[in-house]
Parts: sequence; C-alpha cells; structure tokens
Amino acid sequence: MSQSLAVKQDGSVVTVALNRPEIRNALDEKALAELAGFFSKSPLLEKANAVILRGEGPDFCAGADIRWMRRAADYPPAKNRKDARLLSAALKAIDECPVPVIARVHGGIYGGGLGLIAASDIVLADENSKMRFSECRLGILPSVISAFVLPKIGASSARRLYLTGEVFKAGFAKEIGLVHEVCSAEVLDARVFELIGQILLNGPRANRLAKSYLRELQELPRKKREKFSIDTLVKARSSSEAKEGLSAFLEKRSPSWVIKKQ
Repeated sequence: MSQSLAVKQDGSVVTVALNRPEIRNALDEKALAELAGFFSKSPLLEKANAVILRGEGPDFCAGADIRWMRRAADYPPAKNRKDARLLSAALKAIDECPVPVIARVHGGIYGGGLGLIAASDIVLADENSKMRFSECRLGILPSVISAFVLPKIGASSARRLYLTGEVFKAGFAKEIGLVHEVCSAEVLDARVFELIGQILLNGPRANRLAKSYLRELQELPRKKREKFSIDTLVKARSSSEAKEGLSAFLEKRSPSWVIKKQ
C-alpha cells in the first residue's frame, strides 16, 4: 500500500502495520494521512470483521517524527492548523472505524503512539513495553491526543503522566485503563488471535452497530440517551442478523456467520 503502512488481509481480519522501523515508526504527515485514509475509506473494511493495528520492528510507535514537528513549527498559522489536523483526523478515523480495532503493541510507545492505542477498541501490550507522554519534554503538550486519552485514563492520571513525562510500563498502563491486557512477547500474537476468535463469534453487523452505538451514546446529553438506546435496540432486533442469531440459539446450532472448523 505504501512505505508508511503495510496492510495484509486474512479472511475477514485485516492487519495494518506501521512500517517505518528505521525511525521507530514515528508519525509524519504522510503516515498520518495514510492512516486516516485507510481507516476511513479503505474498501478492505467493507468485508472486514476486525483490524489489527501493530508496528514493524522493535517499537510500536515513537510518536511524532521530530523532523516533521520542527518543520511545522515554522509554518504560518493557517498551514500550522491544517497540519495539526492530520493527527486528529488519523485518531478520529481509528476511533470511528466501523469494525473493532485491536492494537497489538510492543517496545516503545510514546506521544502520538499513545494516541493511536487510546483511539483503538482493544489494546494488548507486551509486558516489556515502555510508554511515555513525552510532549512536554519537547516544549509542546499532548493536546490533540487528549480527546482520546482522557476518556481512557481520566484527568488524575493525565495530570501526573503529562506533567512528569515519566516512562511507565504496560502493567501501569493497564491499571489506569490505557491497556486492556498485558502478556509476554511469546504469547502476545496468540492472545490477539484468541480475542479475534471471540469477536468473530458475534454477528458482524451487531459488532459494527455496538461500536458506533457506544461512541454516539457517550456524546449524547443524559436526557436523550433513553430514546437513542430504545431506537437502537428496535433497529437491531428487527434485523435479519438478529433473527438468525436468536433462531440459532433456540435451535441449539451455530449462527450462519460462524465459520465451522474443518
């Protein structure tokens, strides 16, 4: 697909790998544009049921490419603002990707790399991963990624980690809600595919609806949540997929979307 991303499809599972290991998969304007483009409009997503986001080489993502950030510092305000939107667009596309996104992370995950995992649905980390909100060390701040980080870790953890810029391990990231599961490098890939196996047991349409539902519900004022919840259930329950799933349960058989092992 590109030098920045390596994309592979295996049945209904698509793997997207950050593919610039020589610079620790740092993000520049090209990489961000390609991430946003893939997660928002790739035709592979039409038939996909899950996406794995990973990094090639020893690190998942070292954050923003410092050379790009330094160039942007000299841009006039209008161009600087347009450039800043690139990271926001990439994170938004991952967050709004119609199918579950599983981040499989290892090595160093810094700055914008933490934004990538915060925008993902499920995060599995190598127990030896090292993470850091490194922006303030560079005289900037984690502003754009905060729209996705804060709902995961809360203001208290953000205050500590943003203002110290300290390195923290995957176990601590799990404690604060940034990572869902921590395991050894030897079993990381196997555990990713175990979780994908669970995802593939669900109705594909139901998974897509559940993901969009949770995001939209969170954004609604409290008084509008009841109507939205009821409307969503009515829509889901009347679908052909729901009728198949409920019938399969009553008939003690697997629903049609479950691929039987040979």
